[in-house]
Amino acid sequence: MKWKEAALSAILSAVCLISSSCSNPSNGTTRADAPEASQSIPEVQVTPVFAEKLSTTVRLPAQLMPYEVVDVYPKVTGFVKWIKVDRGSRVKKGEIVAQLEAPELVAQRSEADSKFQSAESQLAAVEAKLEADQATYERLKAAAKTPGVVALNDLEVAQKAAQSDQANVVALEKSAKAAQDGLRAVSQLEDYLNITAPFDGQVTTRYVHPVALVGPAGGSGAMTPIVQVQTLTRDRLVVPVPEYDTAGIPEGTEVSFTVPSFPGRIFKAPIARISGAVDIKTRTMPVELDVRDPRGELSPGTFCEVEWPVRRPYPTLFVPASAVATDLERAFVIRVRENRTEWVDVKTGATVGKLVEIFGDLHEGDEVVVHGTNSVNPGTHVRPNLISSN
Repeated sequence: MKWKEAALSAILSAVCLISSSCSNPSNGTTRADAPEASQSIPEVQVTPVFAEKLSTTVRLPAQLMPYEVVDVYPKVTGFVKWIKVDRGSRVKKGEIVAQLEAPELVAQRSEADSKFQSAESQLAAVEAKLEADQATYERLKAAAKTPGVVALNDLEVAQKAAQSDQANVVALEKSAKAAQDGLRAVSQLEDYLNITAPFDGQVTTRYVHPVALVGPAGGSGAMTPIVQVQTLTRDRLVVPVPEYDTAGIPEGTEVSFTVPSFPGRIFKAPIARISGAVDIKTRTMPVELDVRDPRGELSPGTFCEVEWPVRRPYPTLFVPASAVATDLERAFVIRVRENRTEWVDVKTGATVGKLVEIFGDLHEGDEVVVHGTNSVNPGTHVRPNLISSN
């Protein structure tokens, strides 16, 4: 029995030794591989998305335009007799800048004047005849009160003659007025031979020279303006404002801007006109600032830089500017959820320091990779390291 117990003990010892030898290598491998598996998961720095009401300014390009600018066209056809202004000339409203000549208008005026004088003469003759016939009728009427002095037929003839004269007077008065209107119209056409400045300003372009044939649309020399005049002391500063930055800024808000020809100098002007419609091609809304320039220092056509105020009446989302990546087709941030990455398409808004405003399928508190890059594919297993957005 003792030898059986000894044999059984030896067998159990051998089984334990075999089990130990089998299990130890396995445990050793697991412990050795664990650090390697942990090291294969990349670590990324992430930051939370946060929300706040935006209140800042952005620099936007703008163009200075004249408040009024017009090409001055003639109203009648004629030849340029003389022109006294040239590029750069300053003019006053109503000042004659050029004069045309049209000999046919002189003939038309003479004809119209002759018709008017003839109508006036005829009217005067008929009025004299009316006065005489009316007097005759009144005398016969008075005499007819004595029976047998005036025949009744003679009284009726005198009355009809006076009535006929009255009708002729009315007709000739209308003819005389029409002739007068015709004369006035021709005189007005003659006045159109004098080309005047439409407002106070400066001549920026002179299109014609003496002896040139000019005229209104549809006539000889049509579509040829005389000069171009623009205002000097008042301008429009046209700012194409991105659609995200148009809300919350009312008319009358004073805005600062700079002009390249006056380095270091800051100008101010109120917002005067907001178009209210976004250009579908540029996704911007034209806004005009009313620029008063009493000394005429600013030159229309100049490109300026405007400090445009950006206000949001509601909180919007912000991330570090480095978190926004692009693959030439879209802009996106890399959100980390449950240690997995996912790309979220975004559009960017205003930039405030190192932060940028974003719009997309994100929420406050979402964690995004601080340094966005398209080398981190969606679905990548990562170890997030949370840092502050600031």
